[in-house]
Amino acid sequence: MKNSELTRLRHRIRKTDEMLVEVLNERSRLSIDIGKIKKRRHMDVYDPAKEMAVYRHLDEMNAGPLPPRELHHIFREIISSSRALQAPVSVACLGPEASFSHLAARHHFGEAAQYVSLPTISDVFDRVERKQVACGVVPIENSLEGSVAMTLDHLHTTPLTIRAEILLPIQHCLLSAAAKIRPLRQIYSHPQALAQCQQWLTTHLPRCDRHAVESTAVAVQKVAGDRESAAIGSREAATLYGLNVLFEGIEDYHTNVTRFIVIGEGLTARTGNDKTSILFGTRHEPGALFHALEPFAKKKINLVRIESHPIKGTMWEYLFFADCTGSIADRTVRSCLAALKKKTTFFKILGSYPAGEIPA
Repeated sequence: MKNSELTRLRHRIRKTDEMLVEVLNERSRLSIDIGKIKKRRHMDVYDPAKEMAVYRHLDEMNAGPLPPRELHHIFREIISSSRALQAPVSVACLGPEASFSHLAARHHFGEAAQYVSLPTISDVFDRVERKQVACGVVPIENSLEGSVAMTLDHLHTTPLTIRAEILLPIQHCLLSAAAKIRPLRQIYSHPQALAQCQQWLTTHLPRCDRHAVESTAVAVQKVAGDRESAAIGSREAATLYGLNVLFEGIEDYHTNVTRFIVIGEGLTARTGNDKTSILFGTRHEPGALFHALEPFAKKKINLVRIESHPIKGTMWEYLFFADCTGSIADRTVRSCLAALKKKTTFFKILGSYPAGEIPA
């Protein structure tokens, strides 16, 4: 390519950048106007249904060569900045910066949100319930290790609803101040991370003691500067805390995805690709659960998840957590849940929200 042609193309890029800045500022001005209307009408700045509609529209109009994943990444930050212009959005999440909960929150809300890191799931629920933050992000289940009991316990009692879900592929790394694996004696991480890497640890570090801590990010902080210890955490955590990545992808199964939920006040509008989460109890009699679930079959609603969970403080008493397709804004779903409620001893709708997608 001749220099003159390269110069011409760079000039076109420069002009395109100028157009982009102008268009982005125009979009920002429109966002500010929308924010003023929301404020007058006492509407939430965070609207996951509307944001999902933006991404869906992008997919419909995108002709490439920019891949959908990259386009979503760019617009996530545009939407995040637009929210911040309307009003600051504060988000509480489990663990320090670079914990997987923090990474999930950042993936969903973008860089412009204000993040509050808290040591326990209970603290996250408490901050949102006290209206000290707008939303919270907590893990609810892992594809390998199952549900997070503490989150289920709080969903039983909280007045908050599930506003959205986030599916985050989990890749665990072995991180240490040491440059090699040889001097390691101690391994720290969250209990689920240790469980997800137990075969790898048994094979490669059989003599190391394993220690469970509150989060993967806490583990990374703990081993910083200690050349005889390592943590299981994310590559982002290694960058943040100045550690070496000794090994990547040490999880025993690479189809490892954690599902997080966004908790907050209010309801999320229907998007056409939704889930509804419910909690219910049944009588202690033969066939009670079978009869309670009959409305899902009759209404042809897919029940995508159901599991029992013990009620704290009560011996041998259980509630059932379930997820189904559709929104409570759908007439069929409302009818199904009304029929289910009549057959239960306890019933609670936890929320309807856009179904999450696993990022490429």
